Amino acid sequence: MKNARNLLAALLIFFSFNAGAQNTAKPINFIIPFSAGSASDVITRILLEQVTTNTGQRFVFDNKPAAGGNIGTAAIARAEPDGFTMGTSTSGPLAINKILYPDLSYDPEKDFQPIALIAILPNVVVASSTLNINTLAELNDYLRKNPDVAYGSVGNGSSQHLAGAYYEQLLGVKMTHIPYRVTANLVTDLVAGRAPVSFQLLPNVVGQIKAGNIKPLAVASNKRLAALPNVPTAAEAGVKGYESAAWFAIVAPKGTPKAVVERLNKDIVKASADPNVRARFTELGAEPQASSPEELQRYINSEIKKWTDIIKKGGITLEKS
Repeated sequence: MKNARNLLAALLIFFSFNAGAQNTAKPINFIIPFSAGSASDVITRILLEQVTTNTGQRFVFDNKPAAGGNIGTAAIARAEPDGFTMGTSTSGPLAINKILYPDLSYDPEKDFQPIALIAILPNVVVASSTLNINTLAELNDYLRKNPDVAYGSVGNGSSQHLAGAYYEQLLGVKMTHIPYRVTANLVTDLVAGRAPVSFQLLPNVVGQIKAGNIKPLAVASNKRLAALPNVPTAAEAGVKGYESAAWFAIVAPKGTPKAVVERLNKDIVKASADPNVRARFTELGAEPQASSPEELQRYINSEIKKWTDIIKKGGITLEKS
């Protein structure tokens, strides 16, 4: 009976996605495990608004922020796999938290049906303008000569924290991690030089970069950011292999009908290619993606493996910097 219901749901969604902009079929409940206005929320809505424009399929957004994204992500895993509930999750709940939370209530590698990787937001190595540093090579020299330079992040286990820990390991230097609860406080201390270095996501610091209060030194990606075309990659600046990013993916409960997955993936790929969507992602410092479900599964697996090694080497826990 359950399989029959899922098949019927798959057919309903398949035909609704083909009905065009006049579609009035049942909307899809879409869980976002972070607050309204967060990067996850904004990126998801930009993309799915375009899917709605293209297909007429409606989405009802349900923000469930708590526990580093674990609560909302668990709600996706526990939902009925009938194609009417899915959501966006990120590198934290889908990779990092499997390592940091011993009692995680879901398995990122087994409890979801991947649909598509939709965006990657690389970390950017930045320094306060109070430091007389203009290049990554100068920063590296400064860190080697001055142990325990402070760097700020939005909390233990965040992409910013792990990007800093990874940088320490690659360079063989020792820095002091300062976790902040409020991003605005972090940025204030970065500008003032109290925590003079950070491994930030561009939306958090773009205003201060434009104002000249923070200097972007390198992008932790294999290619330059369109929003920072004159800022080199870490490899170009001399630190090879340094890649770190927050990323965003759409997943559904395990067992969601294949027809639903394939159809939604196709429409996400089309929406991701829209020039307006790409331009808006670029403004956020995000690189648009459009993976297949199989590519997303491999990406999740590889990210868990990569960060397991880095976290264990750094002795990082939720309580320890």
